[in-house]
Amino acid sequence: MDARKCLTTMLLAVMVFGSIAIAAAEPVVIRFSHIVSENTPKGQMALKFKALVEEQLKDKFVVEVYPNSQMFDDNQIFEALLLDDVQMGAPSMSKFSVYTKKLQLFDLPFLFEDMAAVDRFQSSAAGQELLTSFTDRGLIGLGYLHNGLKQLSATKKLVTPNDAQNLKFRIMSSDVLEAQFRAVGAESVKKPFSQVFNLLSTGVLDGQENTWSNIFSKKFYEVQPYITESNHGVLDYMVVTSVNFWEGLTSEEQSALKSVLDQAIAHGNELAGKKAMEDRQKVINSKKTEIVKLSKAQRNAWVTAMKPVWQQFEGQIGQDLINKAFSTN
Repeated sequence: MDARKCLTTMLLAVMVFGSIAIAAAEPVVIRFSHIVSENTPKGQMALKFKALVEEQLKDKFVVEVYPNSQMFDDNQIFEALLLDDVQMGAPSMSKFSVYTKKLQLFDLPFLFEDMAAVDRFQSSAAGQELLTSFTDRGLIGLGYLHNGLKQLSATKKLVTPNDAQNLKFRIMSSDVLEAQFRAVGAESVKKPFSQVFNLLSTGVLDGQENTWSNIFSKKFYEVQPYITESNHGVLDYMVVTSVNFWEGLTSEEQSALKSVLDQAIAHGNELAGKKAMEDRQKVINSKKTEIVKLSKAQRNAWVTAMKPVWQQFEGQIGQDLINKAFSTN
C-alpha cells in the first residue's frame, strides 16, 4: 500500500512539474501599441519587428501589433505599459515630459539642421544616456525611431512668422511646442493625433505641424490648402517598455530581443528617409494643396522668431545637453 502511495505521489509530481515546464515554455506575448497607420515608418517598423521575432525568436516571443490607436493613444500608453496591458509602445518624445524634462530637447524649434544631425546626436553618449533617464519612473527606452522633419500646414499661406498670428494650430501635448507657436503669435491646441483630420476639415483648427509621412497617410493635405516646407522641428519616437517587463527577462532574452528590435528600427529609419521624399512628392502630385518654399532669408526670420524658446527651457533640459545636440549639425 505504501509503495502504491509513493508511486502515485511520484506520478502526480511528474504531472505537476511537467505542466509547469510546458507552461514555462510558452512564448512571451509582446503587445506593441502605436497610434499611426501601418504604411508609416513607425507602422512598418512594428510589422518588421513582428516578422523578425517570428523568424528568429518564435520559440521565445510572439509580437502582436495594434496600430491606429486601436488599444491606446499616446496619452494612455505609459500607464498601459506600467500596468502590463501592453509591453511596448513608440510614443513621440513630446509625451515623455511627465517622466523626464530632458526629452523636451527634441521639440526645440530649428535645433537640428537635418536628420543626419539627429542621428549623430542620438547615437552619441549623451543621446544614449537619455534612453535610461527615467528608469526610476518604471520605464526604459530601447531605441530611437525616426519619422522626419516637420512642416507647417494652414488655411492661409505661411511665409513670414506674422502670417501665423491668431491662427489655431494643433500640437502634441508639449509645453515647448506651445511656446513655439506663442512665439509667432499663434494659438496652440493640444489634441490627440486621431482627431486632427476631423478638426481641420471642420475648421475647428486652422493648421498643424507634421512630417510628410503623417501629412500624406492621414490625408491632412486634402483639408489644408497650404503647406510651408519649414523643416522646423523633428518628430521622432522612442521605443519604450516597462522596467518591470524588461527586467523580468533573462539577460540572454534581453540581448536577443534588443538585437531584433535594433534591426527593425534600422529598417524603419531607412524607410523614414525614403518615405519622406516619396510622400512629399505624392502630396505635390495631388494638386490639392500648395507647397510654400521659403527662401533662406524667409526661413531665418522663422528661426529668429522661434529660437528664444531654447532659453525658456534650458533650465529644464540643460544648457549642456542643448549645446551637445546643436554641435552635431
